[in-house]
Amino acid sequence: MASGSESGHEHGGHAPREGFAALAVGAIGVVFGDIGTSPLYALKETFVGHHPLAVDQAHILGVLSLVFWTMMLIVTIKYVLVVLRADNRGEGGSLALLALIASKTEGSRWAPALVMMGVIASALFYGDAIITPAISVLSAVEGLSVVNPGFTQWVLPIAVGILIGLFVVQSKGTAKVGIVFGPIMLLYFATIAVLGLLEVAENPAIVAALNPWWAFNFFLLDPKLAFLALGSVVLSVTGAEALYADMGHFGRKPISASWLYLVFPCLMLNYLGQGSLLLSNPDAAQNPFFMLVDEAWRLPLVILATLATIIASQAVISGAYSVTRQAVQLGFLPRFHIAHTSAKAAGQIYMPSVNWLLLILVLILVLIFRNSSNLAAAYGIAVTGTMLITACMVGVLTFTVWRWNRWLAGGVTALFLLVDGAYFASNVTKIPDGGWFPLVVAAVIFTFLTTWATGRRLVRARLQEGAMPVGIFIKSTAHLQRVSGTAVYMSASPEGVPPSLLHNVKHNRVLHERNVLLTISIADVPVVEETDRTEVRPLGPDFYRITLHYGFMQEIDVPADLAAVDICGTPFKTVDVSYFLSRQTLIATEHPGMALWREKLFSWMMRNSETAMEFFKLPSNRVVELGSQVEI
Repeated sequence: MASGSESGHEHGGHAPREGFAALAVGAIGVVFGDIGTSPLYALKETFVGHHPLAVDQAHILGVLSLVFWTMMLIVTIKYVLVVLRADNRGEGGSLALLALIASKTEGSRWAPALVMMGVIASALFYGDAIITPAISVLSAVEGLSVVNPGFTQWVLPIAVGILIGLFVVQSKGTAKVGIVFGPIMLLYFATIAVLGLLEVAENPAIVAALNPWWAFNFFLLDPKLAFLALGSVVLSVTGAEALYADMGHFGRKPISASWLYLVFPCLMLNYLGQGSLLLSNPDAAQNPFFMLVDEAWRLPLVILATLATIIASQAVISGAYSVTRQAVQLGFLPRFHIAHTSAKAAGQIYMPSVNWLLLILVLILVLIFRNSSNLAAAYGIAVTGTMLITACMVGVLTFTVWRWNRWLAGGVTALFLLVDGAYFASNVTKIPDGGWFPLVVAAVIFTFLTTWATGRRLVRARLQEGAMPVGIFIKSTAHLQRVSGTAVYMSASPEGVPPSLLHNVKHNRVLHERNVLLTISIADVPVVEETDRTEVRPLGPDFYRITLHYGFMQEIDVPADLAAVDICGTPFKTVDVSYFLSRQTLIATEHPGMALWREKLFSWMMRNSETAMEFFKLPSNRVVELGSQVEI
């Protein structure tokens, strides 16, 4: 990653500009879609999943107590009170957190481990992005079986149809659909709260489950089953990472307020209502969420729940686009084609290749596992793995960046690691039952991320070996004929002479009147202000080195930013500027660097990446590409 300016403050980043109420409602629609739909399957999986529990008072109150304190410890204390404060210029998420602490730990023994943790967390996120649409939509549509058992055979086809439709409409953008996200989720949360409250009124004693003693009693009663039950209880907090990842869109305070004053109370009322129902009707454990209503109201509830799960899926799909763009900007993935679906919101993007790959994997997942119970086994390990890594990174943050009192930092970190570690360990037991899927996906993504990052480093090292100092090169070209106009030579390195310039002189034996060596630098912050965008350094007669600085959340537009430069002589006019790019053809060799298969993978990734011309928004009729071969 390119070095950046100091980060971690609240200024200069993506500051949401809407009113507090609008942001809070928007957060309800996007941020809490995943965790909001967890009541559809969390209790059901705990009691009738892969490790069934007796549906009696001790187990019902024990599970509900675990659900409440899990949401309190993981979501309220860990994320809302601590993790949301770890903003990188207002942005959140694993890569933003990694970038936040990278500059403080650069050169230390922790640096490589931190980078690996950030990359692993990002890889696990993609597993989550595949499973969330599958389990959410399937669990909602499975409500049709409760409405009428004859509908069971239609659950899978309907779920597949909804998922295909969801991915097909991604290219239209989320701006228009996003307007109705908040109101639908408000209706959904109000509905599940009322349903829970009505059932709690029938048996107010269920509120005793909020007492942590019932959770301890569960472990005393049956330690092994209680430990295994953690793997299903954690489904109640799936989507907690979204609070942090989406912070840049809505802000810390609106997200915190939405959770504390609306989402958390509504979810807990519904869980308590399901528990009350199970006390009076143990058979309802097969699907307690939909059994909360009479038969006449089950179909409308299925429709509302399905809408909510579509919204939850939309949020995680959009998150996959954002994480991919961050990975590209930070040098972990090759360039992807990015389509902007909104003229006003820069964060609303669409990535066709990512979209269709996600759809294929989601459909494969649905057709392999076929129901939400089987998918639940695969779900937890991706979520808990990401949470555990976040806890480790926040631990480093409290010691190295925030510089808390070491006893306070150590105590908070130990609490988070204990809780997250217990849930992760419980989910490890589900690897044979489906937990292998997100691990396989994460391993593949991790291989791609690390291969690209290592390959880029090797290519730059090989090119640097033959680089000529700029001063010597300029003196050696004093006799060359000059042609009118400006030549911009794109260079990955801020030092030396770009290969494209060397090849142009070698083959054409001419230079332009003005020659610019241009480097794009991605900082460890989400946004670089316009005033800090351009860095210009004169190198000699008619030679300049320009560095354009961008944040890892920003869009790169080279011609537009060059047009704003006015200290290199005449203005940069499109009709006078020619862009010279160097295209390397990679030759995989036994040269010590990477394994031969990884070198071939890197070469394939480079061939299939979006061209620099498209990525940097260069005018196609002003670009000249010069090729060379590089052994890695």
